[in-house]
Amino acid sequence: MKTLTSAPVTNRTLRSLGHELEVDEHSFGWLEDSSSVRNDPAALQKRMDENGYLYIKGFFPREVVLEARKVLVETLAKDGIFEEGKPLIDGILKEGVHPKFHTTAWKNQPAINRVVFGPEVHQFYSAFLGGTIRHFDYIWLRTMGCGHGTPPHCDIVYMGRGTHRLYTAWIPYGEVPLEVGGLMILEKSHLQADRIRNYLNSDVDTSCTNIPGRDGWKHGGQLTNNPVSLRQKFGGRWLTSEFQPGDLLTFRMDTIHGSIDNTTQRIRLSTDTRYQRSDEPVDERWVGENPIGHGPDAKLGRIC
Repeated sequence: MKTLTSAPVTNRTLRSLGHELEVDEHSFGWLEDSSSVRNDPAALQKRMDENGYLYIKGFFPREVVLEARKVLVETLAKDGIFEEGKPLIDGILKEGVHPKFHTTAWKNQPAINRVVFGPEVHQFYSAFLGGTIRHFDYIWLRTMGCGHGTPPHCDIVYMGRGTHRLYTAWIPYGEVPLEVGGLMILEKSHLQADRIRNYLNSDVDTSCTNIPGRDGWKHGGQLTNNPVSLRQKFGGRWLTSEFQPGDLLTFRMDTIHGSIDNTTQRIRLSTDTRYQRSDEPVDERWVGENPIGHGPDAKLGRIC
């Protein structure tokens, strides 16, 4: 399959957080597909080191992902968010409806567990990391309607209390054309980690207790609310794809990423899950039957 590297949308307008993205060939492009080397751990590690991500088209059986989508839309439909008279599987939202961030819709759903904790993922990360793996028990379910996407950030600030050799798996549940607002990665941003070292060393659940007037935990984790100026500062391109059910995008904890705004009434469904070697420390916020997440029990005060 030919790998496209030039700008994919020179005649279309795309926005992120309301900012119009530059879509010339120096500012915007496609993710590199690594499906041809998915069974070669050495080649995958080399690409991860070079790019900060791996994008593997058709990683999962399409029907497995679509079954999970069916379960998700049926669960979300109980909130009355979808347009009546439209096929439920299409996920067409009612005008003006903005889905809530769901923290429980994924629970006790075998079809979703089959995707994120199934044999494809287990075999892949075991080979890639060269040993027995474990995953976070918490699943981040994204239910993105029409509106702004996710601000640029790195995942380490949300889950850095264990090993930093931790990898995110972003999985779409359905087709994600550009206008539906897929994830985008800032090209080779992980190679510039020293420029944001203070940010990467931060923890959204940690607060300075010795600063008067500081009521704690104001850090939302984002690097900026302007993806255009961020790209101009760092260089490189924003990279994305027109994702299909079955695709996998996995990346490092210091890779800068965000998402394109959804300009349609079609819901964008995706999950984020995390994987690491089982013999390395794990962030206690995201494991167990009822992970504490960013709740009160996760908060830590320190002297700054």
